[in-house]
Amino acid sequence: MTKIFKQLGRHWAACLAVVALLIVQAYCDLSLPDYTSKIVDTGIQQGGIESPVPDTVRSTTLQALELLMSEDDAALADEAYADPDADGVRTLKPDADTAALENAFTTPDVVLYMAAVKNAATAAGTTDTVVPTAYDLDAVATQLAAASQAPGAREMLQSQLTDGLAQLDETVADSLSSQAMLLVALEYDAQGIAHDVQMSYLLRTGGQMLALTLLMVAVAVAVGFIASRVSAAIGRDLRRDVFRTVVGYSNAEIEKFSTASLITRTTNDIQQVQFVCVILLRMVAYAPILGIGGIMHVASGNTGLEWIIFVAVAALLALIAVLMNVAMPKFKQMQVLVDRLNLVSREILTGIMPIRAFSREAFEEKRFDRANTDLMKTQLFTNRTMVAMMPFMTLIMNGTSLLIVWFGGKAMDLGSMQVGEMIAFITYTMQIVMSFLMLSMVAVMLPRAGVAADRIDEVIKTPSTIHDPAAPKALPSDGTHGVVAFHDVSFRYPGSDEDALEHISFTARPGETTAIIGSTGCGKSTLLNLIPRFYDVTEGSVTIDGVDVRDMTQAQLHDELGYVPQKGVLFSGTITSNLKFGGDHITDADAEQAAEIAQATEFISAKPEGFDSPIAQGGSNVSGGQKQRLSIARAIAKHPQIYLFDDSFSALDYKTDVALRRALKAKTDNATVIIVAQRISTVLHANQILVLDEGRIVGKGTHAQLMESCPAYQEIARSQLSQKELNLQKEGE
Repeated sequence: MTKIFKQLGRHWAACLAVVALLIVQAYCDLSLPDYTSKIVDTGIQQGGIESPVPDTVRSTTLQALELLMSEDDAALADEAYADPDADGVRTLKPDADTAALENAFTTPDVVLYMAAVKNAATAAGTTDTVVPTAYDLDAVATQLAAASQAPGAREMLQSQLTDGLAQLDETVADSLSSQAMLLVALEYDAQGIAHDVQMSYLLRTGGQMLALTLLMVAVAVAVGFIASRVSAAIGRDLRRDVFRTVVGYSNAEIEKFSTASLITRTTNDIQQVQFVCVILLRMVAYAPILGIGGIMHVASGNTGLEWIIFVAVAALLALIAVLMNVAMPKFKQMQVLVDRLNLVSREILTGIMPIRAFSREAFEEKRFDRANTDLMKTQLFTNRTMVAMMPFMTLIMNGTSLLIVWFGGKAMDLGSMQVGEMIAFITYTMQIVMSFLMLSMVAVMLPRAGVAADRIDEVIKTPSTIHDPAAPKALPSDGTHGVVAFHDVSFRYPGSDEDALEHISFTARPGETTAIIGSTGCGKSTLLNLIPRFYDVTEGSVTIDGVDVRDMTQAQLHDELGYVPQKGVLFSGTITSNLKFGGDHITDADAEQAAEIAQATEFISAKPEGFDSPIAQGGSNVSGGQKQRLSIARAIAKHPQIYLFDDSFSALDYKTDVALRRALKAKTDNATVIIVAQRISTVLHANQILVLDEGRIVGKGTHAQLMESCPAYQEIARSQLSQKELNLQKEGE
């Protein structure tokens, strides 16, 4: 996990921007339930009335309310309203002290409304509660105005009101306080503006909700955009780092990881890290912000239902802990199984022709099916674990909602909670639970991404055994160039118990051809691979012009070499792009001349597009011989000082082989040529032939000398040439 966060740390500015945007998104998300509560409680139940202080009031109603106030509150109320208009309606001044007015109006509003209710019931001749009308309000106001004319009437009303309120308990008093808005609604109805006030509030609050929603959508889009760019950049950087590291690997590191595993790490593993980075920025960063914000909103209320949230979160965390312990080992195993499936698939696809030739399709299908089935079983287990989690999550969420409705209904019955408050509480609770749910989902994804990150980091952190020296030496600037010398060289493959080469010493000079021949597995290619430092010697040294190849930079060393591998490798592109693979300094004329020397001009000219003919991946659209000739031409076009041919003529017919070597001899007259070969005909005219047997040089000299002195060479010659050909060679000598 630390490795994933380290990658995110490289893009700290973008991550900070995402966090800032997520705070804005969470603010919008957490504000919407409050607005929903306001629409239900205030907009619908209270007719859009937010305060017990009416914005407009008729003079008669205001006078009745002032009679129920203290003298100071009455004076404050009278001062807060402008003079009456032609209809006798007074408007609240903009600079009025609303907080003080609410304290002054709340109790008179309730008392006046209850009086109107009583008047309506009396007029209807019933003891049941009757919804009052504007007529009832006016009747009560008239009665209060008439009663106030008697001496001491105001003081008596105040005394009775104070005594009556003192006898009420706190719960009843709170219930009566919630009815203060009913008087304001009745007053607005009397003025004929009740519908306008309600619609104005609903439109205003709904507009604010819409604005917050649009802002939240815009922020979510911005977060998604930034998170996608950051994750894409992380994927790009990781692929670049892995590729740069792998390109610098020696064969030892390539064999350690295997090609299939390196491909998996570069593709599937990096995709896992890239995906989880998006999730971390969009969900993991958002979940705690949303959860903490929801808890703060719930805690700021006075519902008494907070314990339900703690029960739900505790149940959720317990479920996550159990699932993590069950699923974690399987996620780690899954990456290994993906590697294995890729390895089997790659072997089968690259070896499809031998498989068909030996009728082994059924066997390989079973082998693939085993790897595929093992991966499927592991994926099924992890997927079933994830699926099993969802019903429990749903049970927790629905159970939480049920508890809130049950206990919230009781609170509403007691008058301590309104419908909108309960809706908001449910929404906040779901947001808190969902935030933990998001974290749990990510917690399941993180182990697999963590394993992928470790595998990627293992590749990047593994140093190559072949590296440039701290203080590289330069080749001599004068004299003959291209002298390759082996000084008592021994080599052992990593992890091997025996040397592949032992005490090899020889010198290859410019203008001469040095050939290496021997039985299969005797170490010919291994010897050649020590020159370009595909491996480093275990003992002794390899020098070029007296400079140890380990004391040169790899770029400097490879500039001196023209290497043709045992298996011709071409790259997707065109024939020209492959021939110019050695560097930008190679011209079209160089490429054409190299193709002519390599005897490739004939088949290139036969193609409709000539040198611009496309080459498929791996050179699959050309034959083995054509591939070898193009590989040889690629090395010739570079004009190196040293040519290394690793059994590069094996796919050529005898006629083409002779013509190519004759043209090559003229081209490389001043260069050092080292050839690894299986065929005697290829090395007959070499200036120096090295005969290898089990990693040792058992013969050194020309063909004629070796035919006289080296039994191993004689055995090879007799196995490839007839007695007549051997006699003709003797006569020619």
